[in-house]
Amino acid sequence: MRSVTYSMGVSLDGYIVGPDGDFNWTEPDDEVFRFVTDEIRGVGVHLLGRRLYETMLYWETADQNPLLDDSMLEWAAIWKPLPKVVFSTTLSAVQGNTRLASGSLAEEIERLRAAPEEGDIAVGGASLAAEAAASGLIDEYRARVYPVLIGGGVPFFPRHERRVDLELVETRTFSSGVVYARYCVVR
Repeated sequence: MRSVTYSMGVSLDGYIVGPDGDFNWTEPDDEVFRFVTDEIRGVGVHLLGRRLYETMLYWETADQNPLLDDSMLEWAAIWKPLPKVVFSTTLSAVQGNTRLASGSLAEEIERLRAAPEEGDIAVGGASLAAEAAASGLIDEYRARVYPVLIGGGVPFFPRHERRVDLELVETRTFSSGVVYARYCVVR
């Protein structure tokens, strides 16, 4: 069965976006960017909320930018054809290899898990990940913890009244001080 993963950069104090909407502190160096590129290779479909979708739209045409280096072109070559599903109540159309969700998050994940395709089902965007977590749909949490305290904003972990036991299955420390921690949900 395909795993549902939630992977994001997060501040040491637990936020993916600061109180002012800024997340430039998550801009990866070359080492972390290669790691994230390798991670996306294992994704079979990416589920996104509207805000993350709009942020990631850049990559639909990034390969046309002559100033991009090889690592960014490699990312674009992986991201662009990757199937994506956007959950939005305000968008009526999407671009690229993307479709608007036709059902609830739980219904989409159930349908995707039953499909014969391979690769993880990645959930991106804080609100969408919070909904998936609250419903017990996330199998793995993958946090790239940045050595910064931002004091507030959008939390990586949803705030809900449900205990979730996790098993640490992988760690890695990058030369920049970023620490990667991958946890599986204990079922």
